[in-house]
Amino acid sequence: MSEKLFSGKKITVGITGGIAAYKAADIVSWLNQQGAEVTVAMTKSACEFITPLTMKTLSGRPVACDINSLDADFHVPHIDIASCDLFLVVPATANIIAKAACGIADELVSAALLATSAPIIFAPAMHCDMYANPATQANIKTLSARGCRFIEPGEGRLACGAIGRGRLAKVEDIKQYITDFFAEGRLLSGRRVLVTAGPTYEYIDPVRFIGNRSSGKMGYAVAAAAVEAGAEVLLVSGPCSLPVPAGVKCVRVTSAAEMEAAVREAYAEYDIVVMAAAVADYRPEQQAEQKIKKGGGMEIKLVANNDILKGLGADKGDHILVGFAAETQNLAAYATKKLVEKNLDLIIANNVAQAGAGFDGDTNIITAISPDKTEEWEMMSKRAAGRQIIKAISELPRF
Repeated sequence: MSEKLFSGKKITVGITGGIAAYKAADIVSWLNQQGAEVTVAMTKSACEFITPLTMKTLSGRPVACDINSLDADFHVPHIDIASCDLFLVVPATANIIAKAACGIADELVSAALLATSAPIIFAPAMHCDMYANPATQANIKTLSARGCRFIEPGEGRLACGAIGRGRLAKVEDIKQYITDFFAEGRLLSGRRVLVTAGPTYEYIDPVRFIGNRSSGKMGYAVAAAAVEAGAEVLLVSGPCSLPVPAGVKCVRVTSAAEMEAAVREAYAEYDIVVMAAAVADYRPEQQAEQKIKKGGGMEIKLVANNDILKGLGADKGDHILVGFAAETQNLAAYATKKLVEKNLDLIIANNVAQAGAGFDGDTNIITAISPDKTEEWEMMSKRAAGRQIIKAISELPRF
């Protein structure tokens, strides 16, 4: 007998109050048949559409319905069900998406979403106007930026008779999405990944510096995606205020020289290196020991920092090297030149002057270039882009 798809996996399914709640029954039954330990959590409204008894029968496990329940099956219900390998919300109403985006925890499912550290997948289902409403779209964008995934709803006739986008995705598509999700978790199994992120600061005096404009969001997203894909990850981060992704070891640095030293120290121990940091190309030749006072002008002589990535490429060995190219013109030409000159396996290029692809934002528009192909990816959240980059790495001939 072949191994079941999800043997050993703990999956929580949150069901909320939409007419599509009945379709969750098929998904819960399938997850159970595929070996998952399925725990179902239902809002009060969901219980009006489908009974807890049905879900208990199909999952083979107790169903949580009340955050204040004294049921012996759960010690603290919203905490118990938050402990899982995947949290799937199906159907995900506009209400639960809004609560999750705002951190509201006034009933069982929303409280568990706030408590979980597991990956979260929402399968939205609602009236087409509710889905298109700017508030809902803003909430989806917020949750996507935090790493939540969304299975896009389908378009067609809704229960109310309206026609538009908002109906729950096909059950078979949801099943395939879950299957692909767990497959992603094995892409980098056994691999060790080093990621750099953020800017570097090159100090002029104790209070002033020069540096590159970078929030670190893209590099942190790659690190998070690498952990999701089963890798052991070291993040070498320049100055930024982002939280370190769960499961990632982090070394913090300030200057380009410190980043180079940290990367070089770890280089031999890691087989995939993703250089997403915006390293300053130059530094002041001299750093003043005291704050330079205003008046009389200021002259700063700059000297070049070492090109960390080029140095790694010259000492490549069996490493897989991935670089980034932030350009404002001639994107493909400049990125391809960098790919060749620095002996890279893949370069992730974006035009930072393009709306949706610049610094600080939560989205990116990427051209991925390897020696044998060039791919242009549509605009997506940086968290989604991180996952796409990991997938692209896993498909490289040298992987």
